[in-house]
Amino acid sequence: MAHLTIIENEPVQIEKQQLSNIQKAQLVKQGYRLIGAHSAVKTCEWTRKMLRGQGGCYKYLFYGIRSHQCMQMTTSMFCASRCKFCWRGEKAPVSKNWYGPIDSPEHIIKHAIDEHISLLQGFKGMGSEKANKLAIKQMENVRHVALSLTGEPITYPLINEILNEFHKRKISTFLVTNSQYPEQIKKIENVTQLYLSIDASNKELMKKIDRPLFKDFWERMLECLELLKTRKYRTCIRLTLIKNENMEDVNGYAELIKRGMPDFVELKSYVHVGESRNYYEHKDMPLLSDMEEFMNELLAVLPEYEYIRTHKPSRAILLVRKSLNKKTWINFPRFFELVNSNKDYSMEDYASENIVGNE
Repeated sequence: MAHLTIIENEPVQIEKQQLSNIQKAQLVKQGYRLIGAHSAVKTCEWTRKMLRGQGGCYKYLFYGIRSHQCMQMTTSMFCASRCKFCWRGEKAPVSKNWYGPIDSPEHIIKHAIDEHISLLQGFKGMGSEKANKLAIKQMENVRHVALSLTGEPITYPLINEILNEFHKRKISTFLVTNSQYPEQIKKIENVTQLYLSIDASNKELMKKIDRPLFKDFWERMLECLELLKTRKYRTCIRLTLIKNENMEDVNGYAELIKRGMPDFVELKSYVHVGESRNYYEHKDMPLLSDMEEFMNELLAVLPEYEYIRTHKPSRAILLVRKSLNKKTWINFPRFFELVNSNKDYSMEDYASENIVGNE
């Protein structure tokens, strides 16, 4: 990797940067706040909805994540795929390898939290009777980070170090990757939940939908799946379902899921928004009934899994391994006790039947 300069405090300018000034202006205009040389934060619509008293996101229903205390961010703005269904578009660099400086975990966390809280300050003056006054009071106490905003967060060279720093602060971590960096997965000692995005059931379709840069993209994805089943922390495979494109061949999906044996499988509807409208039409968004039909076909060939619940506003469905006895929620205090004391553990050790909060 070239141009690897660790920046402990403020980032310095070097010859090659990840973002052009035009790209930076686009991102800021769209509500992003840039952190140092390669990170960004943006408030999630579900964070705002929970502050307005309009309910939480699917992660709140599925796992107990408090939407009003959740920070959505990325540690890397570039990506090795150009997925057609992505609403974000190609606003950031598309690259296979890291380049440019590397900001320190401490720098990223501090400034990301500061920017996140700054973006929420307007809610303090909300006078609506429907506003969630308790949530507004708690919103500055960030207790969860979703590393899934844009780009490919796992490519940050210090990904293991920043995860550990979040855990020291008792901030839980959900990390989403597009399954192209098995070498980065190997680095990760602890994460609250690791996601692999699997967007197709076969190589040809994945190439068509994800438009990956790596020539060995399919082999990389298979290696990521093999690693997934060896992880001690919670794992999840997410299928983004696009009607008329990737909602067939349930046997192919079942084979991939069995290869990774994740704790959870999320079925998530494609949403016809943003740049994805250049490739798809509104009719390509599956209805909940379409997703339920797909789910039933998938469960018929995946006897190890069962249906748990649906978050209708997100058109999201959660499946879980039967061996977990429906324990989908997270005991956050127990998780931090385990990872911060370097105790040996398995994901079952912090699974819960009820939401156990981390105030």
